[in-house]
Amino acid sequence: MFWARYVIVFTMFSFLDRASTSVTHYSIPEEMKEGSVVANLANDLRLDLKTLNERKMRLDIIANKKYLDVNKETGELYIVERIDRENICPSKSLGSCYLKLEVTLENPLRIFNIEVEIIDINDNAPHFRRDAVHLDISEATPKGERFSLSNAVDPDVGSNTLKTYRLSESDHFNIEVQTGREGSKFAELILTKTLDREQQSVHNLILTAVDGGTPSRSGTASIIVHVLDTNDNAPIFEKDNYNINIMENSHFGKIVVHLNAKDLDTGSNSDLTYSYSLYTSEKAQETFNLNPKTGEIIVKGVLNYEDYKIYDMEIIATDKGVNSLSGQCTVKIIVEDMNDNHPEISIKSFQSPVSEDIEVDTVIAVVSVSDKDSGDNGEVDLHIPRHMPFKLRQSSDNYYELVVSEALDREKVPEYDITFTVTDRGSPPLSDNETMTLELLDVNDNVPQFPQSFYTIRVLENNAPGALLGSLTAFDPDLHENQYLVYFILEKETANTSMSMLFSINPENGNLYALKTFDYEIEKEFLFHIEARDSGSPPLSSNVTVHIIVVDQNDNAPVIVSPWRAHGSVVDEKIPRSTDKGSLVAKVIALDIDSVHNSRISYQFLQVTDATLFSLDQYNGEIRTMRMFSYRDPRYQQLVVVAKDNGQPSLSATVTIKLSTVETAVKAYADMTEVPLEYDIFSDLNLYLVIGLGSVSFLLLITILVTIVLKCQKPKSSKVPPPSRNSVISERNSTIADSTLVSNDAYWYSMFLAETRKGKLVVRQPMPKGSRYIVSSIPRGTGGTNTSDSAPSTLQLLRQKSRQ
Repeated sequence: MFWARYVIVFTMFSFLDRASTSVTHYSIPEEMKEGSVVANLANDLRLDLKTLNERKMRLDIIANKKYLDVNKETGELYIVERIDRENICPSKSLGSCYLKLEVTLENPLRIFNIEVEIIDINDNAPHFRRDAVHLDISEATPKGERFSLSNAVDPDVGSNTLKTYRLSESDHFNIEVQTGREGSKFAELILTKTLDREQQSVHNLILTAVDGGTPSRSGTASIIVHVLDTNDNAPIFEKDNYNINIMENSHFGKIVVHLNAKDLDTGSNSDLTYSYSLYTSEKAQETFNLNPKTGEIIVKGVLNYEDYKIYDMEIIATDKGVNSLSGQCTVKIIVEDMNDNHPEISIKSFQSPVSEDIEVDTVIAVVSVSDKDSGDNGEVDLHIPRHMPFKLRQSSDNYYELVVSEALDREKVPEYDITFTVTDRGSPPLSDNETMTLELLDVNDNVPQFPQSFYTIRVLENNAPGALLGSLTAFDPDLHENQYLVYFILEKETANTSMSMLFSINPENGNLYALKTFDYEIEKEFLFHIEARDSGSPPLSSNVTVHIIVVDQNDNAPVIVSPWRAHGSVVDEKIPRSTDKGSLVAKVIALDIDSVHNSRISYQFLQVTDATLFSLDQYNGEIRTMRMFSYRDPRYQQLVVVAKDNGQPSLSATVTIKLSTVETAVKAYADMTEVPLEYDIFSDLNLYLVIGLGSVSFLLLITILVTIVLKCQKPKSSKVPPPSRNSVISERNSTIADSTLVSNDAYWYSMFLAETRKGKLVVRQPMPKGSRYIVSSIPRGTGGTNTSDSAPSTLQLLRQKSRQ
């Protein structure tokens, strides 16, 4: 027991014959259990146990209660009633506390004086005279201001009394403990940070007083700090319109409605006065009294349904600020001419707000119903609107519990206006209702949602670092921190490069940025995931796949690969002067490493010596003769061909081809042609006749007629193959083949096709290292046609990277 640590101390001053002059001293702790033995008086006073009853031993206590008594059989002094030191010695003096006893024996008469010292134990906790201390502090009060607090008291003494004070954790307040006279302790509240009522209007603090006992005991008091504000809010009623039903025989003083307007300000700025407006009729003001302080409307006149059925009022609530503000509402009181009394409903308790994940079958409200009528008119039924996730359960007579019947979801319905309707069983029945608003608190039960499950974002190559690629904003229907989203790029390495080194996402709004400049020819696409994570506890997250497609720009100019210019910008070619019309003179081939339309190449002459002599196919780059050479044509022809891609803006490359015509032997030419020799001789004769008879009109006409006739009589070979065209002679060594050429590691090849009536000519030319090309041609149809009429030959160029 708690007093077991104490030792009863006995002091015998003397045992003289005159016992009254001696005092026997004992020390005991307070709060000893009833029946506990203090001492054996018989032994201490040297009395004979056998004579105690005969000598009528009695114990007298100089106190208002009998705390101790003597067992006459054993001579023991024991506890009769619990001893509270604070009741015996209420003074806070540090002096000792004694119970004075007198033991009286007769035959012979002897009186013994006994003192029992009551030793204090820590059986009292410090307590405050007031459980709550209200302080009104203006938000304009500077920090460092001090406020006196009510001190605590502890009836214990010594080390068991009050020692210090402690204040609950606060950002705005602290305390300082002061020591007063006679060692009393009191605390002062210190403002450490200026107040802002818009952030927090009330500060609830706990002041704890702690004593020095072992173990220590404590007591607490609430400190409620009200932050004063200026008058910047007008009064607001709970409703704009009140519709009140009242029985025609309602007694005087009956409260019709309690208009409880709210004002967000404090002090006099929120002290409201209620009054009728000028639009309220005198009849309504005569029948109903409006309490200007409480806003209660009570009956003060006779209500008669047959005389007056509806009373319309307009109530104004005005605060008492320096610049007073006001608000208003309309009240419609409807007098009913039916049952004597309406059933009544009372909300005994209502729990709001509640968490949206509250368990089913949880009680959130207790409602009682009653009706002053009797019989069927006094029997009432309570119900709530249907299709709500709640149900009523009767707990006892006229008491109902509102319980949750279905799982709640704040994202679907954030709050419920639950109307309790009570109806009696009269005829016709009367009813009343009470509407309570149940607010649902959000829990983190929704995963962030992206509008799309897959994002495809196109970005032009050569973009600026830091360019915005797009916004990947997710939505979370939760509230507050459960709704605040943070975006991350899920790490993924591509070619030993982390996605976070290539892209960056704003963690707050989901804006995606490029950290580097992309090159379509090196990197064409990226695939990674973006995660959106909310700030709930625990956090929920979802991710979305992002496909970045690098769009090609026209940033590479075409490269002329045929005819190859190994030692300069001019290509020298030789062509027989007897080359027929439509013969292939040269083929220009250009390559562009861009893609799609940026790599589509068209060809055109930039410069040509004689525009009537050559034609250029803009799609395949074939240069053909438009007519036969004449003796007037210069021996050297210079063709400048430009190859342009289809990009915006277009890029180009040029090649200069220098053609020189050479004469061939008649025999060699005759061997190569299948046209009769007489045709050429006849043509020269006509030319001479035209020149010789140029001055003579008649002979010129005859010559023209003869020429026309001879042309018409020119034989058409149907079965004989057409005359072959002379082949182009290249100054470089060439290898003729009618098949596809594939380069090896040291060379890559371009093709130069010269179509003749007997086949194709393919020129093999050395090219630089570094790339590999496969050049193939599809044979064209035979027959001499003009360039404009001929379908372009198909040339397939495939670029392959070197595998070195």
